[in-house]
Amino acid sequence: MKFLWDSALGLLVVTGGLLGLTLPFGKLATAAGVPAMVWAFVISLGAGGVLLLALLLRGQRVKLTPHRLRYFFITAAVSYAFPNLLMFSAIPHLGAGYTGIMFTLSPVVTLVFSILLGVRRPNLLGVAGIAVGFIGAVMVAMTRGEAGQPAEFFWVAVGLLVPVSLAAGNIYRTVDWPEGTGPIELAVGSHLASATMLLAGILALFGVKAFAPLGDVSLVAAGQVASASAMFVFFFRLQAVGGPVYLSQIGYVAAAVGLFAGTIFLGEHYQLLTWAGAVIITAGVFITTRAQNQARAKAQSQAA
Repeated sequence: MKFLWDSALGLLVVTGGLLGLTLPFGKLATAAGVPAMVWAFVISLGAGGVLLLALLLRGQRVKLTPHRLRYFFITAAVSYAFPNLLMFSAIPHLGAGYTGIMFTLSPVVTLVFSILLGVRRPNLLGVAGIAVGFIGAVMVAMTRGEAGQPAEFFWVAVGLLVPVSLAAGNIYRTVDWPEGTGPIELAVGSHLASATMLLAGILALFGVKAFAPLGDVSLVAAGQVASASAMFVFFFRLQAVGGPVYLSQIGYVAAAVGLFAGTIFLGEHYQLLTWAGAVIITAGVFITTRAQNQARAKAQSQAA
């Protein structure tokens, strides 16, 4: 377990795999009539509650300071509440597998944001990776969801906003990480902040009756809470070990899980162009990762 806790690659595979389970779980829940906002609330409240209990059993607590509160609520909005709301709203229209492909754009968008904010300057290889990823994204967007069931472009646009929001969260969490704060404490605070915002939205828009469909998917909800709780422990650890751009590649693993789960277990079917676009996006991710490794090695050599 200690090896996994210190391994960026191991953390990436585990975190991405657990994230990928959110896609089929979300499709099953929304198909049963659970509103997207309610399912996003279930994830945040469940994960935050379970992790808070684990924290308290270890004799620790969540320390509230102005900096931490700011971090909790901004992270909750851009990393959890907003992208989950978008994702679960889009899944019924695009399919779990197609929506999962959107996760693969997160590394490229994260790098673009890093460039725009001056966090990282791209080399020629990095620019090439961004261009390749963009071409793949255009190909996927053109297919508009499952084969024979093209979705409206509005829902494709909603799906594309998911990696944009995730990328913004990747950058923010790294830049504003509260000093001396552990990953589990940050996960607890951020998720409970997300649950608070989502609950306010649910009560204002739908009322208490919005929670009624959860009774039909209690086992799915339990599975979702368990996987989300485990995922976010590894998520924040990966943030600390691998950094924001490396972390963003969990979408890569999640997309694979979503695609295969949707195809094998949920009966989804996708055009060849969708699969080809996913492969091209993957190639773009590999290129941008190679570019970052080259830049990091160069910086270390200069420092030495």
